[in-house]
Amino acid sequence: MHFDLIDLRLFQHTLECGNITAGASRSHLSLPAASARIRAMEASLGIPLLERNRRGVQPTPAGQALLQHARLITQQVERLQFDLGQYAQGQQGQVRLLCNTAALTEYLPELLASYLADNPGISVDVQELPSLRIVQAITQGMADLGIVSTAAPCEHLETRPFRDDPLVLVTPLGHPLAGAVAPSFIDSLAHGYVGLGAGSALALYLEEQALREGRRMQVRVRAEGFDGVIRMVAGGAGVGVVPLAAVRRWQGMLPLHWVALAEPWANRRLLVCARDFAALPGYAAGLVAAM
Repeated sequence: MHFDLIDLRLFQHTLECGNITAGASRSHLSLPAASARIRAMEASLGIPLLERNRRGVQPTPAGQALLQHARLITQQVERLQFDLGQYAQGQQGQVRLLCNTAALTEYLPELLASYLADNPGISVDVQELPSLRIVQAITQGMADLGIVSTAAPCEHLETRPFRDDPLVLVTPLGHPLAGAVAPSFIDSLAHGYVGLGAGSALALYLEEQALREGRRMQVRVRAEGFDGVIRMVAGGAGVGVVPLAAVRRWQGMLPLHWVALAEPWANRRLLVCARDFAALPGYAAGLVAAM
């Protein structure tokens, strides 16, 4: 068996991207060179590592085992590079951070800006995903850190508190729900909604809550970001659900009514999660400390 770090990173990137072409690009290799390396890995072992189809590639059982080891080796090499890099001038590294909609839009921009300003050699690869998918990705070693809501089961991961993030129902001032006593999310489903983009983590989460009650959200229009939702709601386009932090930015500026949702899932907290905080490279641990 003759593998090098380039082989292992290529194999990991290929499965994370879902196809060899994208894996080659992410590994800074040509497609022929990447294909040749993967064939050589399979020939060296005498077993297939990938199942190829029109949609891309999937790991065989042997490929899944190799992927897990490749991730561990890559993490150890990155930690080695960081530790040795302390003897050189400046720090270098990249943190892969997965987060839900609220964390990405409400809490991270200023925090990440401050961290990056203090660490010019570090970059952060941020991706928005629903909390459940973040938990799955962290469990599989596909990212260093995640920020998830307490609604996602993550007892098998290490977690640290990040922010309280309750969800509230926003309505125009003259809306029927504005005068109701403690309206629930279920009550709101009888009315037209201003929603986030269909692929956003919070939009998917709210639609899941409606389906659990055997209902569907009546989305009249979708907006890009919480500010867009709030401005459209204030203009009379419908009702919406957003984090309290987003509403507070507009309080007193728009004709808007808001009320905390009574459902337990809406009174959520955000957590920073990792497989093992102690095993993180120093620059990733620095980001955790900043958060």
